[in-house]
Amino acid sequence: MECLLSLLIISGTMLVYQGLTQSLVSHSHYLARNDQDNWLLFSQQLREELRGASFQKVEGNRLYIKKQKQLLSLGQFKSHDFRKSSGTGRGYQPMLFGLSHSHIEAKENRVTITLIWKSGLERTFSYAFQENR
Repeated sequence: MECLLSLLIISGTMLVYQGLTQSLVSHSHYLARNDQDNWLLFSQQLREELRGASFQKVEGNRLYIKKQKQLLSLGQFKSHDFRKSSGTGRGYQPMLFGLSHSHIEAKENRVTITLIWKSGLERTFSYAFQENR
């Protein structure tokens, strides 16, 4: 009888471990596919890029800024990625992938960037530039 009870306890313990392992694996797969992590990294990177820059204009769904006497352009360029390039569009640095749509608008010195991923995730980034002194 004691052996049967021990086997039952061991079997139950193994089932609990198996269930927890499956839950952990499915959760890690979800995080790997989730665009939320990319959004968090992108928003920190973009905020740092805009710090110390001066707002120039929004045109053609692109944000133009001046940083260290250099004109830069930020926006989605005909594909699924959000890029930083020179003001003339030469040279580029992809900052975010997997986008289906983006929209950039400006009101005075405040810029709002709305991003929609192919997965359906939608996020909005707002930044207020310091007034030019």
